Amino acid sequence: MTQVVLVRHGATEWSRTGRHTGRTDVPLEEPGRDAARRLGPALAGWTFASTVTSPLSRAAETAALAGFGGATRDPRLQEWHYGTAEGRTTVDMRATDPSWSVWTSPMVEGETIEEVAARVDEVVEELRQAAGPVLVFAHGHLLRILAARWLGLDPHWGRALLLDPATISLLGTDRGTAVIERWNAPISAP
Repeated sequence: MTQVVLVRHGATEWSRTGRHTGRTDVPLEEPGRDAARRLGPALAGWTFASTVTSPLSRAAETAALAGFGGATRDPRLQEWHYGTAEGRTTVDMRATDPSWSVWTSPMVEGETIEEVAARVDEVVEELRQAAGPVLVFAHGHLLRILAARWLGLDPHWGRALLLDPATISLLGTDRGTAVIERWNAPISAP
């Protein structure tokens, strides 16, 4: 089994304001672009067998600004389709359903967490077979589910893995057991 470096895309207006950003192609804000550029030096010591990104611009631009513009775009790495929760905050959703959570509530007109996990499971299987370290640029909830599935856990465990924009996480193995080696590591300021 190989190591997998996960990078959440840089900040967008919607990530900054807590809006659920699934399939809406919201661009990076300038601070998100600056952070993406700083990812390059933080990843400079690695040699990757492959680099993949979500096709959404916020992830693909983060990859390009970090120096990985040739990353393969994989539609399975798109963020969770939130349906009617798209563009809304948790506070907005809880105005009509006080117990609403992206992790436990139905995504009306969107994907179930099981559907997200099914496409992530395909990616995880490919990552496990990679010839060397793989670099993945994607989205907060998607990467949290991917990490849970890497560990063999129910996708709902992703709720316990906070992931900030423009952070680096590392999945690997220890004596044959899938592990998280590093999680939500910030890049240094300029």
